Amino acid sequence: MTGHSALPQPGAAPFTERTPRVVAARKLTRRAEREKTGRFLAEGANAVEAALAHDGKVYELFVTERAAAQHERLLATAHESGVPVSPITDRAADGLSETVTPQGIVAVCALVDRPQETVLKPGAKLVVVLVDVADPGNAGTVIRVADAAGADAVVLAGDSVDPHNGKCVRAAAGSLFHPAITRIRDVDAALKSCSAAGLRTFGAHGYADTELDQVTFDQPVAWVFGNEAHGLPQNVLDAVDLAVKIPMYGRAESLNLATAAAICVYTNAMAPNRAR
Repeated sequence: MTGHSALPQPGAAPFTERTPRVVAARKLTRRAEREKTGRFLAEGANAVEAALAHDGKVYELFVTERAAAQHERLLATAHESGVPVSPITDRAADGLSETVTPQGIVAVCALVDRPQETVLKPGAKLVVVLVDVADPGNAGTVIRVADAAGADAVVLAGDSVDPHNGKCVRAAAGSLFHPAITRIRDVDAALKSCSAAGLRTFGAHGYADTELDQVTFDQPVAWVFGNEAHGLPQNVLDAVDLAVKIPMYGRAESLNLATAAAICVYTNAMAPNRAR
C-alpha cells in the first residue's frame, strides 16, 4: 500500500478473543444473533472483496497479521471505503471462523436479503427458488450457480437455511452479494409472487413427464428446487406451471441438488444465446 496504512498505527496490540468487539462478532455465528443485530460474518478474501464492492454495509474488517500481508489491496479498499480495519490474533481469528483452517480475514456485514416486493417484480428473466433446502453448503453453491448464470434473484422459501449461515456464505464464494436474495416463509406466497412478476414456474422433479431437453425457454422462468432428501412436496408440484426432469443416460438414479440446479439453470440461461 502507498501513502497510508489501512491498519491501526504500527505497534497497536491486536484484538484478542476477549476483546468486546471480537466477542460481539463471534456471536454472529448464531442465527438468533444475526437476526437480532441485522449483521453477519463474511470470511475469506473472495467474500470480503465482494462485500466491499457491494452497495450494502460493511461495518468492520478483522484481519490477522499474516492475512494483512497477503491481502494489502483489500485492506486499502476497506480504508478508502471508510471501513474500520482491526488487527486480531490468530486465536481470535479461530473464534470468528467456522472452518478448520481460518483464512484470517473476516468482515462484519449487513444482512443481504431484501423484501420480496423489491426482488420479485416484472422484468426479472431468471429466478431460482429453494424450497425447504436444509444444507447450507448446497444453498450457497446454488446461489453461486445462480450468480454465474446471470439469475436476477434467489428466493429461499419455507424452512430453507439462513443464507447468512457461515457455511452458506463460504460455499457462495462471494456470490451472496450479487443476485438479489429474499426469504419467504410461505411457499405458496413465494410461487404466487413469481407468477405475479410474469415468471413461469418450473419445478425440478425426478419423476416428471417432461424432460429438460423438451422445454422451450421463451418466457421468464422461476426454477423451483426442493429439499435434498425429499424433493418438492406434492402441493408445490401441483402449484408450479410445469414439472421438469433431467434425463438420465447412465445408471445413476439421481443428481444432488447443486448439480441438478446447475444443469437446469444453465440450460435455461444458455437458451437465448443458442437461438441467436
